[in-house]
Parts: sequence; C-alpha cells; structure tokens
Amino acid sequence: MSKDSKKRSISRRDFVRQGATAGLSGAAVVGLAARETDEGGSQEQWDLTADVVIAGAGTSGLSAAIEAGDLGASVIIVEANYDCGGHGIVSGGRVNLGGGTSRQRRQGVEDSADAVFEYWTRPNNLQSRYTDRDLTRVYADLSAETFEWMVENGVEFLDEAIGPDRRNGRTVQWPVYEELITSYPTRLGSGLVRALEKSARAKGTEILLLHRMTDLVQEADSKRVIGLVTDNEGRMVRIRANKGVILATGGHTSNVAFRRMFDPRLTEEYQTAGEPYSEQTADGEVAAMKLGAALWGTASQTMEAGNWISKTAHIGCQWGYSSLWWQPDSPIFDKARASGLSNVDWQNVILVKQTGRRFHDETDAGHDFFAACLSYSGDPIKKNGGGPIWAIFDADAVRRQEWDPTPPNVDPAGYFFGADTLTELAGRIYNPNQTQRMQGGVLEQTLARYNTFVDQGVDADFGKPSPRYKIQTPPFYAAWSTPILHDSLCGLRVDTRCRVIDLEEEVIEGLYCVGEAMGGFPQHGLGRCALFGRVAGAYAARSA
Repeated sequence: MSKDSKKRSISRRDFVRQGATAGLSGAAVVGLAARETDEGGSQEQWDLTADVVIAGAGTSGLSAAIEAGDLGASVIIVEANYDCGGHGIVSGGRVNLGGGTSRQRRQGVEDSADAVFEYWTRPNNLQSRYTDRDLTRVYADLSAETFEWMVENGVEFLDEAIGPDRRNGRTVQWPVYEELITSYPTRLGSGLVRALEKSARAKGTEILLLHRMTDLVQEADSKRVIGLVTDNEGRMVRIRANKGVILATGGHTSNVAFRRMFDPRLTEEYQTAGEPYSEQTADGEVAAMKLGAALWGTASQTMEAGNWISKTAHIGCQWGYSSLWWQPDSPIFDKARASGLSNVDWQNVILVKQTGRRFHDETDAGHDFFAACLSYSGDPIKKNGGGPIWAIFDADAVRRQEWDPTPPNVDPAGYFFGADTLTELAGRIYNPNQTQRMQGGVLEQTLARYNTFVDQGVDADFGKPSPRYKIQTPPFYAAWSTPILHDSLCGLRVDTRCRVIDLEEEVIEGLYCVGEAMGGFPQHGLGRCALFGRVAGAYAARSA
C-alpha cells in the first residue's frame, strides 16, 4: 500500500463483545495522584497539550502513536531515555503474529485467528495456561492484520515462519549505523523500532526524550485521567491529554521492590535484560496503582516457563543476557563497560555461590537450575536471594575457549577477577552484592573435589554429565555469572480496549495500558506489544 493510500485501521472494531466489558464502564472511585482543582484545569496549568499522550517510546508506545495519528489524533510521547526503542531496540526482533499472515503464506503455512486463540488458551502449556481469554481473543483476531500493518509502516521481516506454532519471525536489522544502540548483528529489533519511530514522526507524533513520567493527573470531579507530569532533567513538565493517556512504560523487572511482590527471592543482585540501555522501572504500574488500578495475571510472573529469567551467556560482565552482546562501538559502552566472555562451554567452568561452593549441574539451563541459583546461600543476614554466582575456571579453559580475559572483554570493577592461586582469587572477589567474603580454603576444597569427579567421570554431587576438564592450571579466574531477569509477564489489569481497570472492577476513564506493563497476555516477543499498542491508540483517539 502506498503512502498516499488510505491508512489501515483496526478492522474488527466490534471485537469488544458486550459480555467482555460488562461492568467495566464506570468511572474510577479511588485516586491518590495529582488532581485538578477546577474543570480540567486552566490553560496556564499545562505546559503542553495533545489528544493522546503516551508514556514510553518503545514498540507498544510507537504503535499506539501511529494508530492514534492515523485516526486524526494529535500525539505526544514522553520517553525517559535519551533515545527511543526501549527493550525492543536491543532485542532479537522476534515477532509472534499469525492467523494467516503474508509471511506464513509464503512459507506454505495455513493458519487462522481461531487457531491462534486455541493455541494461546491450551491448558497443558504453562505459558498459555494463565492468559486472560478476552485479551487472547483480541490478540488472535488482530494478529494477522497487525503483521501487515507493521509492514505498511516500514518494518521489514526475514522471510521465515519459525517456532512450533510457525508464527514467529524476526525483523531485519536497521541499516543506519548511527541509529543503532548496539551493532552486533543479532540486534534485529532495531529494524522494528526505528521503522515505527520513523513512521510515527512522519505522521506528526512529537517525541519528548529525557522526560520521565512521574505522575498521572485526574480531573477533580470525574476522576478521569486528563494528563501526566514528567521530570525533564529536574524541570517539571505537565502535559494535558484531551482524549487519553497510554502507559507504555515497559514493565517492572528493574524495580527490585516491585518484582519481589511476585517472588521474594528476586533481590538486587539480579540484573535485567536490556540494561544498561533500557530499564523496566514499573513507573506506569506504580502511577496507575496510586489511582486504585489492579494487577492482573500475576501467576504468569512466577510460572516456571517462558522467558522471565535466563542463564547468563556472557560471563565476566554485569549485563550478560543471552542474546545481547555489548560491543565497544556501542554508544553506551561506557555504561556497559564490558562485552563478556561468550560461547561458554559449561564443561570448562564450575559455578559457585559467594560461599565458594558448587550448588548445581553447570550444564543445566532449566528452572531447577534457576531455583538452585536463587536458593538460600547460607548468609544469616540475607536470607532471600541466592547471592552472586561466579564461574570459576583456569588458564587451560581460556586456551580451549580462545578467550581474551582482559578489558573490554571483562569488567574488573567487581565482575571479573584473576589470581595465581585459588586462595588469592577468593580474597580478591568483591562485588556490591557479595554480602560475605569467599573463603580461599572452601574454594580450594570445592575444586579438589570437582577434580576427583573428572578423574572418575561422574559428578557425585550434582550429576553434571561426564565432567571433562580439571581446573588446576594458574592463573585462575572468577567471572560474574548471575542469572538475568527478562520479561515482565504480568502487569496492570485492562479490558479489551486496553483501558485500565481498578480494584472495584471499574474503568479508570482516560487511562490505557499496553506492552509489558499490561497484564493478562504473557507472551515473549514484540508481537503483543505492537498489537495492543494499536488497540489502545485506536480507542484513545476515538474517545470523547
């Protein structure tokens, strides 16, 4: 479709069944955020005004902006970061959208909206077991259409239909080097986000960078959300929303206090995928909860399935998420500090807690492994959280792996250490999350016992398959290898129009939520973000 052609809008405008929204149309009755003292506030009380105001310039926020703009609404996006993209721009660009897309047809895949719905409501799959069925129906009905909408807005896809459902595919990396956050070739998500950003700007969206949302504003009488407040490097900016505010703030995994509501073990030592570029601070959830908003689908956040946590793939650096490899040519490498040692053969290392003791089979990457990582480390002061995990290896492992254990590959400022003896190595290990010193004698005992397992070919403690290499040749190394948190799989309760719902099951008028801040549809990847972003953008633009 050419740029001059009529823009596609959501085709199933009547997908919101009467039954799906029964009892969800009232005004909010609880509000703790800032409120206006008169009818919407005078013009002088607002610094800026738009029909639709969106918090967050990631995949979901940009999608909402495009859809709202196509329906004639003026749009302002506020973004806390110095650039657009959120988690999407440093992702692998995976988009799960099916139901009969052009991509699927080229691959000879037959699919339908009903098949999508059935797949994402299966009772025998943990990732789909806890979905909100009404939201799942919306996703199923709009899945194929959203894929074509993305293509029309400049997103290019690899010609593939992958995964067990044949609905997954990846975007093509953005070609403009200067607009990449990281240039590693698997950072395909740049092609999705930059294309959506380009389309949104071309259609009139104003994007305010370095504007972090700090509060929502309600009308005094109706309690309708009529705007938001941002912090622009110490300057307060108040922005009026004539039609609606959309929260696209990106989830909660970086907020330690918030994430521990779902799992008390997730203390401060666990970093988040996407950092240090993109944090998931729970700003949207917290602001909405001050107005009485309810959380939704919280079981999904603690289910032992999906991508809520992952084994680090790049050891010896603070942020070692499996598919994100920070390279020195990244514009934020000063924050990342190290790329990490990659392509780890776990036969080359052992993993120990801060006590210096092994705790599990190093080759495992399942949820039993994560449970062992998060288990009590023996610290009488800090009983929650498993503490730092260290990969211990020697000069022989470095040679076999062809690693260069020097900066910028490793981060000696608390995340990588080397020494000629194990006792010296243990004494050097220091990290802000290391609540007790590792004892050299304990580490020596651990290595001595492990080396006997190599001789015997059997790991008598944890069942590591055929332990292969002794760790005995100096220098010895300790590399940060603590698991990384990823998806926010629950969030605010919304109805099928993405309107936020409060604890009394009433709509908070004027407030919408999408992306990882939204609960009820715990899918990994960027498909759900774009799809529900469109839904919120459309309904916000059409609201009175």
